[in-house]
Amino acid sequence: MPAPDSAPLILVTNDDGYDAPGIHALVAAVEPLGEIVVAAPDREQSASSHALTLNRPLRVYRAGERRYRIDGTPTDCVHLGVHSFTGGRVPDLVLSGINRGLNIGDDVIYSGTVAGAMEGTLLHAPSIAFSAAVEDDGGADYDSAAELARKLVPIVLRHGLPAGVLLNVNVPVASPRGVRITRQGSRSYRATAVERFDPAGKPYYWIAGVDMTPGGEDDGDHRAIEEGYASISALQVNLTHEASLAELTRWNLEAL
Repeated sequence: MPAPDSAPLILVTNDDGYDAPGIHALVAAVEPLGEIVVAAPDREQSASSHALTLNRPLRVYRAGERRYRIDGTPTDCVHLGVHSFTGGRVPDLVLSGINRGLNIGDDVIYSGTVAGAMEGTLLHAPSIAFSAAVEDDGGADYDSAAELARKLVPIVLRHGLPAGVLLNVNVPVASPRGVRITRQGSRSYRATAVERFDPAGKPYYWIAGVDMTPGGEDDGDHRAIEEGYASISALQVNLTHEASLAELTRWNLEAL
């Protein structure tokens, strides 16, 4: 927690890009709550997951006081934000979003939005990812998600989060009926690669035809969204499946 005489330091990123309306709505919502640093990709980085750029230098463009556009992934942005743009001070909170589209169920594996929050967690800052459902006209209800962020951020600043844990927040299309604490749901995931040909007759591929059928968990994030509630899930960075360790030990694998 920050010292009583200092304002909380909040680092904000996203995966939709620096100019996306969701990140501007999030910054506007939390700006009265602390000192804001924005470090966001200079273009859309959706589905970038937790990619970290190691094969080229990263370019950073100043967009204003404590505002940075970066030609990298959300993970890059948080990494640079924590190490280079906060004066050596670990942020009191890292926020990622507001994403255009939900990040629920298995989506969290692919999500650059969730990865931004996860990188903050790895760097020892409490972190939250925010996402909003896409409406029929292609937009998203950023106002409802921003209002939830405005209410949730002070609570997390006050209580903190366990080490290695981040919050994943999703908001339905209409103003939510309330908030539910949920677990990460599941989906049956199927995608196809569509082969096409360029004018020279050479093949190229689109990953398309994604079919994601929600699982039926009563306490899953899918169910909350379907019933008109905002979903808050606690995710953990450590992916160890503890229940399988004893079984693997019985296989005598250490003798291999």
